Amino acid sequence: MAEHRHTIHSHQGHLGWNHANPPVATIAPSETIEFHPLDASGGQLTAASTVADVAMLDFGQVNPVVGPVFIDGAEPGDAIKVTLLSFAPSGWGWTANIPGFGLLADQFPDPALHIWRYDPGTLAPAMFGPGGRVPLKPFCGTIGLAMAEPGEHSIVPPRRVGGNLDIRDLCAGTELYLPVEVKGGLFSVGDTHAAQGDGEVCGTAIESPCSLAANFELVKGADLNFPRFTTAGPVTRHLDGKGYEVTTGIGPDLMAAARDALYGMIDLLTARYKLAAVEAYMLCSVCGDLRISEIVDQPNWVVSFYFPRVVFE
Repeated sequence: MAEHRHTIHSHQGHLGWNHANPPVATIAPSETIEFHPLDASGGQLTAASTVADVAMLDFGQVNPVVGPVFIDGAEPGDAIKVTLLSFAPSGWGWTANIPGFGLLADQFPDPALHIWRYDPGTLAPAMFGPGGRVPLKPFCGTIGLAMAEPGEHSIVPPRRVGGNLDIRDLCAGTELYLPVEVKGGLFSVGDTHAAQGDGEVCGTAIESPCSLAANFELVKGADLNFPRFTTAGPVTRHLDGKGYEVTTGIGPDLMAAARDALYGMIDLLTARYKLAAVEAYMLCSVCGDLRISEIVDQPNWVVSFYFPRVVFE
């Protein structure tokens, strides 16, 4: 971890966005904080959990974040620049199919769970099923500021001030700019992952407790409409060494096309690698990428699902 002046622990957090939440720390621009959030289950799932625990999840306790942090001088119309400096992963994580959640929730109504174990020092690819190995890339799924709208707001949906973005490239080295709606910004972070594919199609990634360090700067008068970020380098090179298997969905509805592309990949993986369908679904969520390939040739659009061949080769 980088040097820091503040440490925020897992008990210093909240379960809903509310600009009335009192800050747990106040910092000046240019300061660094180390955060220690819980995993997305809020500690309800552990390395010893079984699938029975998934069915018993209390959704009122999911996606906790630590914070909020008050940044001196931040006012509505400004932006907070958050530089993600480093992540310290725990060495374990979980991926679940949670009934009623995910792109194919109607097709996978039963709970499923995979517990991952990995070397937190080397971050060697984590094992899955019959020979599969998933490359790891720690990042934070939920990161954002408080909203101007008063009251308590769910952490689950992403918003213009950030929140549950689930963008896998919010990793070490990335610079994230968040639009400020309230005085001090009121920054919070959590929902750390060891790996995820673009789309997080089953609704969960490799949900893994990780501590992280971040530096904060103030950009006056930025007038951002939505978050933006700058990556430190290539964002796919850890997965593309052996190419991809790609399936597509084509039609006038992007969501339907996304589902069709995913269906195609699940069929391919179950036939080729003898995975159960729900196992293939969860594996797609942690390392496969949904992409809009074409959105101009009306009336039909093309969505593609890219699965990295390196996982099984």
